[in-house]
Amino acid sequence: MNGYLANPITFLLETLITLYILAVMVRFLLQWARADFFNPISQAVVKVTQPALRPLRRVIPGYRGLDLAAVVLMILLQMLSLYLTYLIGGNYVLPVGYAFMSAIIQVLSLLFTLYTVIIIIQVIMSWVNPHSHHPGVAILHSLTDPIMSPIRRMLPDLGGLDLSPLVALLGIQVLRMLIFPPLQALVPPLTG
Repeated sequence: MNGYLANPITFLLETLITLYILAVMVRFLLQWARADFFNPISQAVVKVTQPALRPLRRVIPGYRGLDLAAVVLMILLQMLSLYLTYLIGGNYVLPVGYAFMSAIIQVLSLLFTLYTVIIIIQVIMSWVNPHSHHPGVAILHSLTDPIMSPIRRMLPDLGGLDLSPLVALLGIQVLRMLIFPPLQALVPPLTG
């Protein structure tokens, strides 16, 4: 495909696939956190992701409350995005090992980015409207509580000052630094 159309088409495909991966990831995290699935936002996420997850769940069972079908779907979608990007760029062969490892790295990176963003949004919401009962705020709390609650228990009481978001954000950055270099070393080099 010529360069003039390749960039916008690649951008649109990557954006749409990433948004769907985010929806699947949020559903996975809501199930993991045992969030309220009667929340209207949870219901919307379920409706959007159910068509793709239903057939996968028939062949991929869950494990200890974890929705393994959602994990597989996220990785497959990220691999599809890589393959399509590679194909639009004029290349026709992408090694499966490269695509698989790259997909895992990109899905993990998206997870860390998602948590960074929702923690920052939650902090801003606590300054702007601390007692909001909006369904979106409830979802944010459901997603962050499994991470923030243990941190809050470990931190000393500072008289109403909650430093747990700062500790969580620092922890996310440290995890990025510890996890991604070894994973990137496992990615086989592209030949040809």
